[in-house]
Amino acid sequence: MLALALAVPAFAADYQLKATPSTVAWGYYWSQAKPVLRIKSGDTVEMQTLLTNSPDRLAAAGVKPDQIESALKAIYAEVKDKGPGGHILTGPVFVEGAEPGDTLEVRIQKIAYSIPYAYNSFSPRSGVLGPEDFAKGATRIIPLDTARGAARFAEGIEIPLRPFFGSMGVAPPESAGRVSSAPPGTHAGNLDNKELVAGTKLFIPVQVAGALFEAGDGHAGQGNGEVDITALETSLTGTFQFIVRKDLKLKAPRGETPTHWIAMGLNPDLTEALKMAVRETIDFLVTEKGLSREDAYMLASVAVDFNVTQAVDGTKGVHAMIPKSIFTQRARAR
Repeated sequence: MLALALAVPAFAADYQLKATPSTVAWGYYWSQAKPVLRIKSGDTVEMQTLLTNSPDRLAAAGVKPDQIESALKAIYAEVKDKGPGGHILTGPVFVEGAEPGDTLEVRIQKIAYSIPYAYNSFSPRSGVLGPEDFAKGATRIIPLDTARGAARFAEGIEIPLRPFFGSMGVAPPESAGRVSSAPPGTHAGNLDNKELVAGTKLFIPVQVAGALFEAGDGHAGQGNGEVDITALETSLTGTFQFIVRKDLKLKAPRGETPTHWIAMGLNPDLTEALKMAVRETIDFLVTEKGLSREDAYMLASVAVDFNVTQAVDGTKGVHAMIPKSIFTQRARAR
């Protein structure tokens, strides 16, 4: 079995999956991608992921040679099958029993830092402002003080660390072909949702047999919008538990934190993404809380926050934060 070749039993996880030239998908989610690991529903996997930047560019920006991961060097040297996107994603992981129409519940159990720094960069070709305001790009290496939970952006400026994976997703339908890792979609992917930290869950509609889960694009922190196109980009290792949900039928990804449920809207047009998020919120409140559509629409307006997840990945994202605290014990029991 593939699992025996590529996975080693690890403490607190059933499998450990390292990022190597043979275990990454560079820049794509794809129904025809060859699984690098096969697991069962309920299994946990510790997955190593890598930041997306070349060793040469990191060195030019001031990163010391011994702080550039050997795995990153190997992948840049050896992987030739890449694109159309730019993210280095670990996987795909085949989850036995997952079929189209099911939902893959991804429990994000733990996130650990792999390196003591992050970077942020932009170019005139990308970001919200692009060449209108910036004729050339810039890169900043940002030290991470993980003991204190802070990123030292500059003298007198510290950013609280809140690590999460910008990209977690499954393969799109076979008819979609090889999909770029840049825009998010029904398959989830590059959601860039900073709420999906350790202790939260992501629910993804399964598109193909086995789901084919991939993860990467580690962030030590991010602001909603991710306006210059990058966050605190870093390498992270995550421990995920995968549950196949036959009882949950979704049209779009959803999330759950200890305090909120998250509905998501995705569209190249930001207004349409907002409309989708509102409709997804209404659907959740109707199906899970028993509200009428009219009451759900009103509750969404008075109690739910709709945030711009990101506005820079082609397909824009809006996420709705539905607070659990507004529901009484009686409503929660429905």
